[in-house]
Amino acid sequence: MRGNMGRIVLVTGASRYLGSRIAENLAGDPGVDRVIGVDVVPPVVPIPGIDFIRADIRNPVIAKVMGDARVDTVVHMGVIATPKQAGGRSTMKEINVIGTMQLLAACQKTPSLQSLVVKSTSGVYGCGAKDPAMFTEDMEPKHAPTAGWPKDSSEVEGYVRGFARRRPDVAVTTFRFANFMGRHIDTAMSAYFSLPVIPTVLGYDARLQFIHVDDGLEILRRAVHARQVGTFNVAGDGVMTLSQAIRLSGHLRLALPEFLLTPVGRSLSSAGLLDFSYEQVRFITYGRVLDTSLVSRTFDYRPDRTTQEAFEDFLARGEEMSDVA
Repeated sequence: MRGNMGRIVLVTGASRYLGSRIAENLAGDPGVDRVIGVDVVPPVVPIPGIDFIRADIRNPVIAKVMGDARVDTVVHMGVIATPKQAGGRSTMKEINVIGTMQLLAACQKTPSLQSLVVKSTSGVYGCGAKDPAMFTEDMEPKHAPTAGWPKDSSEVEGYVRGFARRRPDVAVTTFRFANFMGRHIDTAMSAYFSLPVIPTVLGYDARLQFIHVDDGLEILRRAVHARQVGTFNVAGDGVMTLSQAIRLSGHLRLALPEFLLTPVGRSLSSAGLLDFSYEQVRFITYGRVLDTSLVSRTFDYRPDRTTQEAFEDFLARGEEMSDVA
């Protein structure tokens, strides 16, 4: 045991936006001695204060990296949200699921490991007409995801639970995040709300929650130190409807029958405008709202920005671009 000494933290997915941000935040944390960033490609901009190792978590060599460094904390940010990021759906699934399996095998072999923090998604609850008003962490999905990132994340969580049973000495923390929003992050939902004409499902007005990037990073940082066991929903306070979000964006809304929206989404995807999956169509149809009382009690933290404030910060990006133009 390291007692009160600083952590030695390994961050997966360190070349992508969220992974690089949490790695940089932890590198500046006085309670952390060393941060090791791992990814298959180096960051576009070097991350100050971290040791970057070019490695693929699908390769068993990751176990040697962890063992040699005597890593005591792993922050798993390496689950990819869209096929575009990975170069295709099959590669995406391999990185997400096979990569996590290899990472957990490496964790199993690392005696110094004390904590595992996993970034998951509220998408594991699915979306549908039978959903509760708010999802708590102990609820099973009424409409389980069948494809894409939410399905991958459900499988990842299953493997993480198996690891927790095999290594009860390791504190395993899983965060089910609402959609991230902010002026500097690009996601499927930010691309959707950036369309000049935003397609929606006729007759539905989904309830939405967002988490600001800075708030999500702060709860991840706290988890590195708190070492709390469990699964936690994370979202900004408050709820927006889809129609409210579109009005705030100032863009046009095009309500389509559900049977037309999926082919429209495919056309937008093939044109490279956004990744518009079946699960995203269900999300903008039914929405999803999380009960976040457990994360607030456990970590003594409420996000600084509400759902609407996170969305407004995303909209500020467009205003900045207009100012520059």
